Amino acid sequence: MERFAQMLALGFSKKGMACCIWTPPVIFGNLSNVTNTGFSKWLGYIDKWLLFPIILYLRSLLIHLKAHKTRYHICDHSNAPYLNYLPKTYTAITCHDVLAIRGAFGYQDSYCHASKFGRILQEWIFKNLRKAPCIACVSQFTLNQLNELALAKHKEEANATLIYNALNNNFRTLPAKTMQRALESSKINSNLPFILHVGSGLERKNRKLLLYMLKEIGSAWNGFICFAGEALDNDMISIIEQLGLVNRVTSIVKPSHEILNALYNSCSAFIFPSFSEGFGWPIIEAQACGAPIITSNIEPMPEVSGGAALFADPNNPKDFAKAFILLNDIDLKSKIVNQGYKNVLRFDFEIMIGKYLNLHGLYKENY
Repeated sequence: MERFAQMLALGFSKKGMACCIWTPPVIFGNLSNVTNTGFSKWLGYIDKWLLFPIILYLRSLLIHLKAHKTRYHICDHSNAPYLNYLPKTYTAITCHDVLAIRGAFGYQDSYCHASKFGRILQEWIFKNLRKAPCIACVSQFTLNQLNELALAKHKEEANATLIYNALNNNFRTLPAKTMQRALESSKINSNLPFILHVGSGLERKNRKLLLYMLKEIGSAWNGFICFAGEALDNDMISIIEQLGLVNRVTSIVKPSHEILNALYNSCSAFIFPSFSEGFGWPIIEAQACGAPIITSNIEPMPEVSGGAALFADPNNPKDFAKAFILLNDIDLKSKIVNQGYKNVLRFDFEIMIGKYLNLHGLYKENY
């Protein structure tokens, strides 16, 4: 959530408010090259859950003693336990999703499987999150799921409000020369049409569907799939080989913003078949670049897309293939793209910052 924190800091600063970002120090984590697996992960937890809370408490106490009316915003719900070390009256938090929490409580539709320790951690996070005095949820879907959990577990709704994410970078339509230059630097064959997926290899992102979708399309289309984000794992590579798609799949690992912008601009369609999301940033990124979108028919994809997409069953590659063929209708494709441009206006940066200032009681205006 580093990018999100930077967005808030920039927005608050533009409104004339001194702002800084506090992050956990990396001390014990430096004792290992990796801090996300095994014993190394526990070293990272020492920095995150033992040292940083002490730092938070001492910093906020010093500010209080100086009589500064400082507000605090926790930018990621997974850090909800930090609420115990900050003044509750002046602290709010953003909930981006409750997928991992739902996974810990046994909800299979979250596609977030939890270990025994993971269940303990997520229950701890939820216990603190639901008690937060001010919670911003990034979609109505996430807000509904949060309240569903709060009612089921504690018989009362959370004190949450809806604040949509804004675009997190300058995604836009590009001049042809700029787009072509970026594509050439990515080594994409710009002479062939392609469909685009942006995201990680997590199970819930449902990358495999695109492979089976392409197989369903068959000879009706001669383009390829571009996966932008994480590298393809061995399972994906094995399926590609089994389906005979080796020459019709490419991967761009962690593309720069310039290249990603160009990919959105030039793809035949952006495919987002996710099983579960809290928001789904790539949807509005693609819309801002003029890409026609085919996405899952489950929330929050219809909500975030504003209906400016074709929707299909994420369990059914044939459903996605049929939707893709529909884009041969130029009028339909143009309608989806134009509706997408209009939908993106809902996710304006100034609107988002205004709502966050309202949340903290710093700025009263109708947004």
